[in-house]
Amino acid sequence: MKYKPLSHQENRMKHEGDTIRARANFINDVSTNLHFLLENRFTWMNRFIQNDDKGIEVGAGTGVSKEFIKSDLFKTTDYANNEWLDVKMIDALNTKFESQSLDFIISSNMIHHVPYPILFFEEMNRILKPGGKLIIQEINCSSSMRFLLKLMRHEGYDFTINVFDRKLICTDPEDLWSANCAIPNLLFDNLEDFKNKIPGFNIAHTGFSEFLLFINSGGVISKTKYIPLPYTLLKIVKLVDDLLCKLAPSIFALQRQIVLIKN
Repeated sequence: MKYKPLSHQENRMKHEGDTIRARANFINDVSTNLHFLLENRFTWMNRFIQNDDKGIEVGAGTGVSKEFIKSDLFKTTDYANNEWLDVKMIDALNTKFESQSLDFIISSNMIHHVPYPILFFEEMNRILKPGGKLIIQEINCSSSMRFLLKLMRHEGYDFTINVFDRKLICTDPEDLWSANCAIPNLLFDNLEDFKNKIPGFNIAHTGFSEFLLFINSGGVISKTKYIPLPYTLLKIVKLVDDLLCKLAPSIFALQRQIVLIKN
């Protein structure tokens, strides 16, 4: 079965795909909510990165990860020509990087845009050194996320797709913003199945995060309304989120974390 993505005309959020505007908003500190959200999305990754590790982010979008990742040899990449990118026009399925050349790779909310997930993991495995880490932050298509997706018509989801079929298209390869938000769940909900279907990695870390912080962030690239909150209150909201995501991730958690180590 071929995945049929939502039409962009159905999207109820604003400025879809406008990375230039989104980056400008971040740099100008328009939203404390968004800065807090992104800080928490990236800073946890530093537990798996040494200062002298060589790494990249694939699908870096606005490139704001450079504000949070503590590595002197970290570069942002994307299939785009934006001036803030360190390396431009990089296809995550065929990066052209040298084999076994990287200590770590970051993938933040981009796997659910990938048309062939199997090919993505094969390419990441190829360019990582033995013991290298693929550090993933992704959508968790919980019941709350499915409600939000139906409400905002921003991105679709389809749990009937076989993400382990290397010939099956899971998103539209001609549209960089095409998305299937079920992909991360289909990949990672059954970790034993993932290891059997995609050998070459050991699973070093899993976790769930974000509920109210996500909803009240205003959006990372596509934008919607939000209630501005001070940093101290955002920290309290995070504590509530962490508790809800721990108690019932399939209901509340809107994001998930995975760290894979190359064998």
